[in-house]
Amino acid sequence: MIPLPGLPELEEGDDLAALIAEAAARAGGLEADDIVVVAQKAVSKVEGRVVRLADVEPSTRADALAGDTGDPRHVEVILRESAEIVRARPPLLIAETHHGFVCASAGVDASNAKGPDTVILLPVDPDASAAALRHRLDELTGIAPGVIVSDSFGRAWRQGTTDVALGVAGITALRDLRGTRDASGHELRSTMIAVADEIAGAAELVMGKSEGVPAAIVRGLDAAGAGSGADLVMPRARDLFR
Repeated sequence: MIPLPGLPELEEGDDLAALIAEAAARAGGLEADDIVVVAQKAVSKVEGRVVRLADVEPSTRADALAGDTGDPRHVEVILRESAEIVRARPPLLIAETHHGFVCASAGVDASNAKGPDTVILLPVDPDASAAALRHRLDELTGIAPGVIVSDSFGRAWRQGTTDVALGVAGITALRDLRGTRDASGHELRSTMIAVADEIAGAAELVMGKSEGVPAAIVRGLDAAGAGSGADLVMPRARDLFR
């Protein structure tokens, strides 16, 4: 994992791929089969997915869900980004986003935002964002790396967060081993490996949450494929937590 420090504070319309290409050049350049992992907030900032809370009028439902300690304006943005509120313990909300992700606050986050009283939303289409970055990096460098747009998610059955893949381009996202056999000859009936999530989690080790490193290169891994972040969304019929 190779961190890519030195990116400036990002603004809407910035050429994120060009900034990543410059950072990669300072780290020795991109190589064939590299995978570039980019923090969701970097993508969201250049795509204009930033909301000023001063511009938000909270609804009655947002007031109720904010409880005594939450900001109703923040909750209102969460409600707008949600297809469903899955669990609520005010002011904590677990929501299903319009993408199908189930996560805290529908991915709406104030950390590393554009100043006080602003929040950052998830990209509208993380897979399209990843594909666009991959295409632009190919234009700039002659190399089309795999690209992952990552974010930190909690997990219902584990403590702590880990980065996962929201958007994917140029790599396998989910490796389906059902129907194959293990070393003992046992047929695997349910095993699927979340390859893109594993890569995102590994890259986060050199990106971190407070170091200001929004991207990293993962090198030496053969994961080429045509996967998408949508491959990793749990079908509702298989979701045992709802």
